Amino acid sequence: MNDSNRFVRIFVRILSYILVAAIAACVTFFALINSGNSKLNQLRSLISNCFIGEVTEQQLNDGAAAGMVAATGDKWSYYIPAADYDAHMASLQNEYVGIGVTISTTMTETGIEILEVDPQGGAYEAGIQAGDIICRIGDQSAVELGIDGSKVLIQGDANTQVEVAVLRDGTEQTFQVARKRIKVIVAQGQMLPGNIGLVIIANFDERCADESIAAIESLMEQGATALIFDVRFNPGGFKTELVELLDYLLPEGPVFRSVNFRGQEEISESDAKCLDIPMAVLLNESSYSAAEFFGAALREYDKAILVGTPTTGKSYFQNTYQLSDGSAVGLSVGKYCTPKGVSLAEVGGLKPDVEVPVEDEILRGIYAGTLKAEDDPQIQAAIAALQK
Repeated sequence: MNDSNRFVRIFVRILSYILVAAIAACVTFFALINSGNSKLNQLRSLISNCFIGEVTEQQLNDGAAAGMVAATGDKWSYYIPAADYDAHMASLQNEYVGIGVTISTTMTETGIEILEVDPQGGAYEAGIQAGDIICRIGDQSAVELGIDGSKVLIQGDANTQVEVAVLRDGTEQTFQVARKRIKVIVAQGQMLPGNIGLVIIANFDERCADESIAAIESLMEQGATALIFDVRFNPGGFKTELVELLDYLLPEGPVFRSVNFRGQEEISESDAKCLDIPMAVLLNESSYSAAEFFGAALREYDKAILVGTPTTGKSYFQNTYQLSDGSAVGLSVGKYCTPKGVSLAEVGGLKPDVEVPVEDEILRGIYAGTLKAEDDPQIQAAIAALQK
């Protein structure tokens, strides 16, 4: 056999191997994309077998579930990963596990400023103070972690500890801080000049009605002859809490109208007993759901004037459904209207009777709860309106 024939035979053999490998690859590829009976199963097979990066099954499941909820186009529905479910449910009960500090929403060059220290929390017991700058959590830099990353490390299970280093007057101090289950104060009252009571309502989740009514009655015992309700940055909450508070404030009549996904209408009514004093409600674009509905109901009954900036306008309510793996979805299942049947979404939210825009710096102070009433232009505008 000469060399040329041998070369041809070797070439043909190599070519056959290449063809077999290519056919096998094609068969494998088409088997992958046709495995299962849905697009999601096909994508899962492709990612699991062909993706060059790293991704876990849990990440794929969470991403698919979140994408499915997002595909509804409803900005009020949301997906809750299993790891976040307990914290979410605790927040609805106005509780959380943490060290008991309120931090700034922006990072400084050296770390994260602590705006407030809760006397119920481990940070207070350890000696951490408002104004301290969190610079390190354990052995990791707060600046490198960022605000979200720092929160993840600080949070954890109740009855555990975390090492937190802070800068105080330029000197670093380290504390071993206990994580505890802390109850959030939902409503608190404050007397303002002119016998005007200020009631700050953080949300309409559990205990809102009881704490709000207690704050109102305490202020009236101190001589309040008018009330300002501050629901700025209030994200809303439970219908039951909203209706109970409106029933306390409003005379006989409808206070809440809703229609669920089955088309069933429900109307909640107030009794004749009510609070008959001048009122104002402070709102802004971050007053959502029950918060803006609260202002709308009081104004429709001619019980309050609205002060602040326009709200966003929300008219869907959500139920939380837990899924088999411990995750959950907050799904819009119905729509609601004001006592007079107005959809806040259709009218573009609430327009204040007295519109008072504020600068970003002042807005941050309002959000953090650090701005004094005498320096708050919206509170001052509400006082002036009530005094008229």
